[in-house]
Amino acid sequence: MSTPSTIYELLQAGDGDRIAISGIDRPDLTYGALRELVARTIETLNAAGIGRNDRVAIVLPNGPEMATAFVALGSCATTAPLNPLYTREEFDFYLSDLNASALLVRKGSDSSAVEAAKAHNIQLLELETSPDLPAGSFTITTSGNDSHGRSGNPGPAGADDVALVLHTSGTTSRPKIVPLSQRNVCASAANIQKTLRLVPTDVCVNIMPLFHIHGLMAAILATLGSGASVCCSPGFDALKFFSWLEQANPTWYTAVPTMHQAILARAKRNQQIVEKARLRFIRSSSSSLPPQVLHELEETFGVPVVEAYAMTEASHQMTCNQLPPGIRKPGTVGCAAGPEVAIMNESSADLLVQGQTGEIVIRGENVTSGYENNPVANAENFVDGWFRTGDQGIMDKDGYVTITGRLKEIINRGGEKISPREVDEVLLDHPAVQQVVTFAMPHKSLGEEVAAAVVLRENESTDEASIRAFAAERLAAFKVPRKVLILDEIPKGATGKLQRIGLAEKLGLA
Repeated sequence: MSTPSTIYELLQAGDGDRIAISGIDRPDLTYGALRELVARTIETLNAAGIGRNDRVAIVLPNGPEMATAFVALGSCATTAPLNPLYTREEFDFYLSDLNASALLVRKGSDSSAVEAAKAHNIQLLELETSPDLPAGSFTITTSGNDSHGRSGNPGPAGADDVALVLHTSGTTSRPKIVPLSQRNVCASAANIQKTLRLVPTDVCVNIMPLFHIHGLMAAILATLGSGASVCCSPGFDALKFFSWLEQANPTWYTAVPTMHQAILARAKRNQQIVEKARLRFIRSSSSSLPPQVLHELEETFGVPVVEAYAMTEASHQMTCNQLPPGIRKPGTVGCAAGPEVAIMNESSADLLVQGQTGEIVIRGENVTSGYENNPVANAENFVDGWFRTGDQGIMDKDGYVTITGRLKEIINRGGEKISPREVDEVLLDHPAVQQVVTFAMPHKSLGEEVAAAVVLRENESTDEASIRAFAAERLAAFKVPRKVLILDEIPKGATGKLQRIGLAEKLGLA
């Protein structure tokens, strides 16, 4: 069977009576019912004047309806999921920047996105559901916009239509718009399915936010493309994770490292549930998984942990460690898992040989064709058919990639280049340290100095001097953090990722 090239085709994979979507304490939604929901949604949107390549912003809480709305709208239009926690000003920016045709919210929503949509004369779509209905079931009503008429581009989307638009994080500059075609996202889903060997009997429990590429691709599309089942949680909650593990009985889950660490912190209190779990593997992505955390996860759950390397511009996955009996190399992000991967000279277009450090580059069917309306960024990031990831790394003889740092995050201490990840991994060996993020703080004469924020393990204590002394025994003097902040919690981004850039300012060190 050929790889689907549209979301509509991808949803034909599951047997009609198999479970596609489940929720917490909700009846299940079968593939047959999901396909009927998609057909009704296409008809509703087309009747409201919305069709192929029209952009529909989605502002919904995590859960089954967010998942089904994404695939249903994505089958005939362009989806633009937005973080429900954005401010009115942020909604104004994103809705305008995306040139959205419509906004989808829950019926009666008090989100400031509604006011922003009205201010920009954007059509409002309201989603209605009931806890008595199967998880993910909904109807959509249009609000006061009967003048739009039927869409001139009706029916399911084509392979080269845009399925999804997301903004880059914009940590150091204005966020860039990443358009991903139907072909891009379906290629990515197929890559993840193959890597994880997903089969119809697999069950994923999704704890990732569904306004982010990680959850949308790995948990939702890859699962549905394999005819398997996904249980959609209302959003990550470490206190509730173990009850979800018991109720959903999943074969796998995927998360960012901070979520894995929060789960580990509560695992001993839920030992019986852990022992009964039928997990086949655990996946980690979106930021670096410290080897210490990987080993602790494997010891706790007794299953292999695979780390993947991913980004929005690649519709998520680029490399991944292999499941047994394949090779896993903790500390690496694995080998190419879909697109071609190479190492390029940071200052030219020359590809480097194995063992040389440079910029990681990729190319393949899952990679965006370019940023929208941004010729400068496209000229900087696309060269000879390769996309420059902005990450520095090295590839070994087996093709396994080790990321040595985000180029923008490398600390330049008076000309000495320091990888924050290297310092992280040393500090995580300190018996009292649970979590750490190393970052650059401004310095008058050196330009930048090394700083670290740490969270201690439960019932453990230490001080800054002890942590610095521990680091000094294991690192060259110039790599030892000059400032160590011991915090109850390290500030995170919207998806739970630790963010190095801007952390010095957030913590009052800039």
